[in-house]
Amino acid sequence: MNKNLGIILIVIGAIMLIWTGVTYTKKKKIIDAGPIQVSVDQKETIGWPPYLGTILLVGGIIIVVTGKKSS
Repeated sequence: MNKNLGIILIVIGAIMLIWTGVTYTKKKKIIDAGPIQVSVDQKETIGWPPYLGTILLVGGIIIVVTGKKSS
């Protein structure tokens, strides 16, 4: 079980290091007056610091290495 958790942390950590954020588009209504509607596409970004990916990556490696020794 620990080995699987370690591998998952390594994968998530590597992905977080490669992509430091996710951008998505959200529609926002500006005017809604009966049959007339005006909306704008607004880009939103969710970012995370690169050190978080590093922590997950190193933690996953430690879990995998220590899991092999106890088997």
